[in-house]
Amino acid sequence: MIIEDHPLVRDALAMRLREAFGPVEVLYSGPSLGEALALVADRSVDCAILDLDLGDGRSPVLNTSDLAEAGVSVLIVSALADPATVASSLRAGALGFVSKQAPSDELIEAVRSTLAGEPFMSRDVASMLYNDGSGAVTLSERERTAMMLYASGMKIETVARRMGVKPATASEYIRRIRDKYLRAGTPLPTKTDLYRQAQQDGLIP
Repeated sequence: MIIEDHPLVRDALAMRLREAFGPVEVLYSGPSLGEALALVADRSVDCAILDLDLGDGRSPVLNTSDLAEAGVSVLIVSALADPATVASSLRAGALGFVSKQAPSDELIEAVRSTLAGEPFMSRDVASMLYNDGSGAVTLSERERTAMMLYASGMKIETVARRMGVKPATASEYIRRIRDKYLRAGTPLPTKTDLYRQAQQDGLIP
């Protein structure tokens, strides 16, 4: 699957894949994550190439986690490569991340790794993460969900209802999130601080 909002990029990716792998079946090629997920329900997919910026207003990290939770091996190929978004996407379940500035040989190497279930990161992205030091804060899936919902403006009671837990449990998730960021040197005392951090981490648009 090639989930990308630019037709020329989709065509170029498909052409490069067929040059390297022969008669590749592209089950879906388009900008809609919803349409891609609907197809996954009926067909097995070896690999999904995902652009983080689909122009759909959804969180890039949520797009990644939705595919991963559907059992799809996700390889991100995107120009959106700030350190926090890369780290958050990998924590959300992506197997690899290749920037659109990488040579096409790296793309093929990344696809091979993804098909084998092995992680891959293009050299420029790996260097950026190493130099930036991002990714020090690791949130659980439930903590990521709580942060995304709460930071987007929901009250704790609404967050709890959406997550199917008690308000006290949702509050505990937020407390843990704040503790983790504080230990990493990033205090988030207010809801506005959480919102800005969630944006920076790619959890909300």
